[in-house]
Amino acid sequence: MKLKIFSIALLIAVVAIFAVSCGKKQSNGKPDNVDYYTCTMHPSVRSQNPNDKCPICGMDLVPVYKKGATTNAPSNEANQPPKNSGMAGMENMQGMTMTTNMNAEKPGEFNVPVERQQQIGVTFATVEKQPVKFSIRAVGMVAGDKQRHWDYVARVDGYVQKLFVFSRGEVVEKNAPLLSIYSPDFLTTENEFLDLLRIRDEMTNNAALTESNTRLIASAKERLRLWNIGEEQIAELEKTRKPVENITLVSPFRGIVQDLDVDQGRHVSVGDHLVDVADLSVVWVWAQFYQDELPLLKKDLPVTITASSMPGEKFEGKISVIDPFVNDASRTVRVRIDVENPDFKLLPDMYVDATLNIDSGESLAVPVNAVLPTGQHNIVFVDKGEGKLEPRFIELGRQFADYYEVKSGLKENERVVASANFLIDAESQVQGALKSW
Repeated sequence: MKLKIFSIALLIAVVAIFAVSCGKKQSNGKPDNVDYYTCTMHPSVRSQNPNDKCPICGMDLVPVYKKGATTNAPSNEANQPPKNSGMAGMENMQGMTMTTNMNAEKPGEFNVPVERQQQIGVTFATVEKQPVKFSIRAVGMVAGDKQRHWDYVARVDGYVQKLFVFSRGEVVEKNAPLLSIYSPDFLTTENEFLDLLRIRDEMTNNAALTESNTRLIASAKERLRLWNIGEEQIAELEKTRKPVENITLVSPFRGIVQDLDVDQGRHVSVGDHLVDVADLSVVWVWAQFYQDELPLLKKDLPVTITASSMPGEKFEGKISVIDPFVNDASRTVRVRIDVENPDFKLLPDMYVDATLNIDSGESLAVPVNAVLPTGQHNIVFVDKGEGKLEPRFIELGRQFADYYEVKSGLKENERVVASANFLIDAESQVQGALKSW
């Protein structure tokens, strides 16, 4: 009797446990076509229970369907995952299907229904050829042209007899007198030169003496040239046959007095600095360009120069020298730009801006907003029609305006997602289309 009562109690306990287990399975079970449940904002979260919440943000989880499984959920409402996700527009996530192997490294297609795309604000742009034009700007400093600068030094001992310019900054014309120097040695050489001329005129019948005298005259002329006596002054001396007591130094070009180190009456020796004259009709601009911009720089490319002190004015120049040495601190290279400056408006040591306009022809272009940089790759989502999207790795060139130059990865007339990329990316991560970043 006791054994019979014990058997009946045991049977009742087994039936109760089975009933509880079935009820729990009925409330927390998942459909056969669902692989797991995850959070749209945190794809790393995975759960087998459709009623669980995301432990990070507290949102309801959404289903991820098995490969090749249909998205039609069972009719039993108890097996349906919650539709209120806590985020606007995410309630239809179960309508998306994965069409690629989740373990594949290469991105594959995934599905976002058209009505779903409209809900999250997806727009598209067409990949087209665009003229690749952009500008490079750099900061530069004005410097004098070394070929248009003349530094006078004393080539003979003497005394400064007279100054014709009195301070730096004075504008002098070509062949205008700068200063005169009295030198006994110069006067002696002039008299020797005139004596040789007189001998040449008197001994025209003796060919041998005439040839020797001609060589001596040439030597005397060369000595005068070495003392900064110009050809016009030598010709005047040969014409008048009258020696002058002073050496007059003249400006070799129209320019500006850059420095003046002597006064009237001062004694000067060979090698003493006298006066500097700079021709600023053409100046150099040394501009700093980053090393990444080096492939775009070529000799004779036109450059526009502007200065904040002269708003609205532009000066045209061209690249003449590209310094091959990179500054190890700023990672820049110096580029010399020759600039026409007929009115002497650009002055040495003035800061200016250099603008280089680049025209690289036409190239396939994609809007900047369409590109999703991930660190390792640049990704765009290509529209394949009927809600299908394909994540695609692309290679980009330079940015110009609001576009990127496309080197590879896209074809002309393809459509790419131009907005809501991050939401599309989140959904692609949920469906496993982008496993590798």
